[in-house]
Order: sequence, then structure tokens, then C-alpha cells
Amino acid sequence: MALLAIILLASKKSALRWLIHLGGPGLILLGLADNSLIPLPGSTDVVTILLAAHHRNLWVYYAMMSTAGAVLGGYLTYRMARRGGKETLEKRFSQKNTQRIYAIFERWGFASVAIPAILPPPFPIVPMLLAAGAMQYPTKKFLAALTVGRGIRYTILGYLGAHYGRHIVRFFAQYYWPVLIVLIALSVLGGLYGLFEYKRRQNSSTAKAARPKVQPRRRTA
Repeated sequence: MALLAIILLASKKSALRWLIHLGGPGLILLGLADNSLIPLPGSTDVVTILLAAHHRNLWVYYAMMSTAGAVLGGYLTYRMARRGGKETLEKRFSQKNTQRIYAIFERWGFASVAIPAILPPPFPIVPMLLAAGAMQYPTKKFLAALTVGRGIRYTILGYLGAHYGRHIVRFFAQYYWPVLIVLIALSVLGGLYGLFEYKRRQNSSTAKAARPKVQPRRRTA
């Protein structure tokens, strides 16, 4: 769940006015963060809908700016993984998950980037961005896949924001506290799960390193 949604709900009108004032450039900044190694899942989605709801005649512009920011952020992550190679992915994920990501990318290629780019949270896209770079996927194909996926996603969200966004904003304003509590609870649970997985991988790596190596027996004549 989007961290930014919590901030918007907690600070209400002041944060909303600030984001509306920032407009398109703010979507570029969010796109950079949302497609980095420390993403803010759903943040660009929320702001795209809110901006389209308040400036309905500019929803196409906001959809384009969201797409541009997402593609730029995704490209930076891709370039980092391309330089670092497979170690970039293997340091971040367990061996089992890494092999699964490689298998998905080898089978689907273009679609393995484009489809996650369309799907909303909690479907992650960062693993595929890293896989594309680590496996030296052609830059033009990567940019095309990411642009197609994010373009479809933000076009849909911009349209929905322009036509139904005011109802969404009114709902959040009416049920402010219940929604805020649920978002905070989900964020805390997500953070605890991430910490648990990190600790588990660290303990697994330490156990493997401490395990004594068995020397082969020498044959006697």
C-alpha cells in the first residue's frame, strides 16, 4: 500500500494542495522513487488520480508525465543492474527467488517487463527491472516494454481520475480515520515481513558460511 497515501491522509488539505501545485514535475519525481530499489508502491497511482480529479482537462498530460517518470526511474534501475551484473539481483533476493525471476524473464522477455508495469501493487516490478539489466536485455526493447506497460497503466488511471476521481477523494475524506488506520497497519505488516525475510536470508547465509567443508577421503593402496 502506498506510503504516500498515508501522508496524504495524515496531512489532508495542505499536502494535497502542495501536490496539485507541483503538478507534472512532481509525478516525474515520484516515478523516479517508485521504480527505484526503495519503491513507494502506488504513490504515483494515487497522485495521478488526485491531479486528474482536480484538473480533468489535463488528465492526458498527467498520464504522460507519470509514464515519463516511471520510465526514467526504471531505466536508472536497469542501468545499475546492467553494470553490476547478476550479483545485483543475487544480493537482493534469495537464491530460490533469483532463479525463479531468471526463469520468468528467460521465458517471457518483453512481457515480463510490460505486464508487471501494467499491474497495480502488490505486484512488484523492481525484480524484473533488475533482471533485465543483469541479463543484458537490449536497451531499446526494455524501454519499449516499460513505456507500453506504464503508458497503459497511467492512461487508465488518468481517465478514471478525471471521470470518477472526485468520488474517490470524497470517500477518503468521509472515511478518513478508518482508511488511515488500515493503511498504517498494512504498511507496518509489510515492513515487518520484509525485515523477517531479510533476517532469514542473513541467518541462512551465515549458517552456510559456518558449515565445515567435508574433505574427500583418500584412497589407500
